[in-house]
Amino acid sequence: MHELVATPFGDRRLVLRPGSPKALQISNARFDELRSTAASSSSVPQWLVEPVRAQWQVDVADRRVDDVILLREAGPYEFSRATWEINLGCDLDCVMCYLGKKRFEGLDMDGKRRLLAVMRDAGVIWLQITGGEPLIDSDFPESYRLAHELGMQVEILSNGSRLHKDHVLNMLRTYPPTKLTLSMYGATADTYDAVTRRRGAFGRFQAGLHGAVAAGLNLDLSLIFVRQNAHEAEAMRDWARQLGLPFREYANISPTIHGTAEPLPEQSPEYLTHRQPFTGCPAGVTFFHADPFGRASICKVGREPNIDLIAEGVEGLSRLGAIAESLMLRTGGCSGCKLSSTCRVCRPMAKILQEAEAPLRNYCRHGER
Repeated sequence: MHELVATPFGDRRLVLRPGSPKALQISNARFDELRSTAASSSSVPQWLVEPVRAQWQVDVADRRVDDVILLREAGPYEFSRATWEINLGCDLDCVMCYLGKKRFEGLDMDGKRRLLAVMRDAGVIWLQITGGEPLIDSDFPESYRLAHELGMQVEILSNGSRLHKDHVLNMLRTYPPTKLTLSMYGATADTYDAVTRRRGAFGRFQAGLHGAVAAGLNLDLSLIFVRQNAHEAEAMRDWARQLGLPFREYANISPTIHGTAEPLPEQSPEYLTHRQPFTGCPAGVTFFHADPFGRASICKVGREPNIDLIAEGVEGLSRLGAIAESLMLRTGGCSGCKLSSTCRVCRPMAKILQEAEAPLRNYCRHGER
């Protein structure tokens, strides 16, 4: 298994270490030198040895480049990041879940291998694996290791319910994720189990969280505030602080991906926040989302139209930029809006909020009047 990855990133050239958020930038000439050195089975050049030791405390002196460094090729487009719903199945049934029916379905392992190869060939460097709950997918271990082997920096979004299992933690120690983001739904068993609608969920999360901390994984927390746990908001913050973990807070619940409103009543009004005005995003340009069937869309909200990456391969992504441009146009009730310059949500999100008949105050400046 390689210890470093050297990769193009736009006009830049980076050296990365799997599992680390840090990076070294090198010149194009030195990147080409690494390629030549690898082809001749020569040792890692001295100009890289000292920076690697200083950045990651790893000694690569007198070791062959092709043994230590995986050299990536540039993709044909500008995509460097992707998210992948490996499956929509989940072992929890959270009251505010945006997935609707959490069907456990998608690609078989051969299809997953094909999809990851397409992502690699497209130039994806940073891959976020999510779900549903990714760690319950039987193909997750092989998929996760393969993403590492292909030179991707992998982040996992999880509910933490499987982290108490030794084989899961051992895998993550061996192939550490760049980041492991865990969702927190409460600070006590009664509240946590009520939000997730699963008895024992809090105990599994607590054991998994503390196991991941002890394993030294790069963790952060997403504190999810809803009506049923709002009274424990400060306790959730305190728990994160006691563990010394960074955390972010989420209270603006979205409709389901199907545009239905079931999760919206679970919002806690006192914790709703005003988003900053939407000024654009890289969805469909430098970033894309893949669902469990390998269908690429601009993001997890703007899912239609999409591109079947299993059938079309990398070339299909050439159409994603035009799809992104079309989805960002103000349409319907938003077309010609005089307040659109200070709108707080992107057009795909506004569309599903409108379909769900969400209150204007949740997403539209008109709701302030």
